[in-house]
Amino acid sequence: MMKEVSKGKDSTTGHWEIAGLILEKDFPCYPNGFPPEVVEKFCALTGVSGVLGNKAASGTVIIEEFGAQHIKTGMPIVYTSADSVFQIATHEEVVPIERLYEMCSIAREQVLVNEHAVGRVIARPFIGSVGSFKRTANRKDFSLLPPGKTMLDMLTENQIPTVAIGKIDDLFAGRGLREKIHTSSNEEGIEQTILWGKKITAGLVFTNLVDFDQLYGHRQDPKGMKAALEYFDSQLPRIIETLKDGDILILTADHGNDPTDSSTDHSREYVPLLTYAPTGKRGVNLGIRQTFADLGSTIVEYFGLNSAEIKGNSFLRSIV
Repeated sequence: MMKEVSKGKDSTTGHWEIAGLILEKDFPCYPNGFPPEVVEKFCALTGVSGVLGNKAASGTVIIEEFGAQHIKTGMPIVYTSADSVFQIATHEEVVPIERLYEMCSIAREQVLVNEHAVGRVIARPFIGSVGSFKRTANRKDFSLLPPGKTMLDMLTENQIPTVAIGKIDDLFAGRGLREKIHTSSNEEGIEQTILWGKKITAGLVFTNLVDFDQLYGHRQDPKGMKAALEYFDSQLPRIIETLKDGDILILTADHGNDPTDSSTDHSREYVPLLTYAPTGKRGVNLGIRQTFADLGSTIVEYFGLNSAEIKGNSFLRSIV
């Protein structure tokens, strides 16, 4: 297992710590909605007449609440969550996708800065009619650049291929990544992982399977979580088959999100740490790692680089 030491419990913080970057300060959160100066600046710079919502809410609930008004007025639905996010929801037939992305880009670069620099600005397009709105796969995240060096930067600087599958590209604002494959489901993420596991002879394949969090943890759906875990377990042998001698497979998480507790929010808890190498050691207890950054340090050492350049203690020699 691994313990998180960064301030915060969101996806950006968790992934950055995995990559060896520990945050001393949490991203700002807005449980009561964004202050007037943020909303007013957003409206002025994007040219919209106003926003709907401006509160912490479930994404599926808020589009049902304000969807009809959005269609009538064209005003974007702005909302947040317990995480440090500024989310903009618009109907694809009312606001073209590229216009939504443009609004998000303006919000990221000119509005949500300095003391309001949230972890992510997220485009949340949806389709359908009143009573049956549905979010689409055209979600896009606009993240802050990591404020320090990560394992991805080190690998890229040393011409070691890096493949990002799922929302990894969004979480690192594209930095340190050679190949960027966006996916819309766990199934697609697994298939892309298998494809790239066979395709590249050396390098890092870094995958995020978002359904566990987005569809089941946040929505308090333990049955869905159970089915998703069982499906992943059924596909794990196919992933293992792509491993060659010398390869390492590492399974972990970026935060907790219990579908059976009383909250729809992420949680700060130990995350699992499972490793497998075809020619590696067996039955090793890695204990409780004191930071997610131990994983990043391990990967950097695996590729023969100086792991002291990032935080964390490598466990590579314990497993190979």
